[in-house]
Amino acid sequence: MTNHHQSTRGEPRVALVTCAELADLDPDDRLVLTPLTDRGITAEAVAWDDPDADWSSYDLVVLRSPWDYALRRNEFVAWAATVTALVNPSEVVRWNTDKRYLAELSAAGVPTVPTFWVEPGESWRLPADTGEYVIKPAVSAGSQDTGRYDLADPEHRELAGAHVRRLADAGRVTMIQPYLTAVDTEGETALLFLAGPEGLTFSHAIRKGPMLTGPDLGPDGLYKAEEITARTARPEQLAVAEKTLAGVPGGTRQLLYARVDLIPGPDGTPVLVELELTEPSLFIGYADGAPERLADAIATHLARNA
Repeated sequence: MTNHHQSTRGEPRVALVTCAELADLDPDDRLVLTPLTDRGITAEAVAWDDPDADWSSYDLVVLRSPWDYALRRNEFVAWAATVTALVNPSEVVRWNTDKRYLAELSAAGVPTVPTFWVEPGESWRLPADTGEYVIKPAVSAGSQDTGRYDLADPEHRELAGAHVRRLADAGRVTMIQPYLTAVDTEGETALLFLAGPEGLTFSHAIRKGPMLTGPDLGPDGLYKAEEITARTARPEQLAVAEKTLAGVPGGTRQLLYARVDLIPGPDGTPVLVELELTEPSLFIGYADGAPERLADAIATHLARNA
């Protein structure tokens, strides 16, 4: 795509999409600004719901930290459909912002965390056993509205029920999953993939420490703080990630980035927790050369659009 700005100034313009609360981008995302400048690419942070934004003036519109969309998903998906140079594309955004995509991937043979879904107005009952469970909405970002419950504790059972009712009353679909205890020791592994000349390519991996300490009692900020360290991906993790990415509707060539979040299941083999294609933290500050690889990925998509 060539537009007036590119032809007159000679530099492609890229919008890095954020939200008003992070008007200057997340600190991790700011690490790509200098590599973009080095490649002759002008980048600007723009809130997705900024009424004055002229999205058609950009050669590429890159979703980064629009983390306030979860309570306005319909509005966000509708906005995405109006932005022609969006990555990842609007069809992917529509599919990926509702975690019911996990059921599709599971049906396609991807090992996923077992999930029970509760639609608003549906009757449901807490599991009879006394294990630990995670309750969260099917549309969320930054671990908002997510809680961990020990069903052996009567108070936790009561709070778990209240959590599901709170989501249902707001018209939100609830997902209930067993808490995988390996997250307390092994943590969660996020595998990061970035676009390259041959398509999506593995870039780096990080470890996320356990975040869920107990019940969710309502709104608490834009996202929960994370404990992040660098990690080396293992062959079995990469294999599950590749199988996951093979299930993306429309294929992976359209993607600028992907993040595959895995936790060891009860038998130790990795299972998918989430496939993040809309606004994942990419953790480029935790791997040598990752900011440059993200800048190269953006340049690759600009070249395709030119």
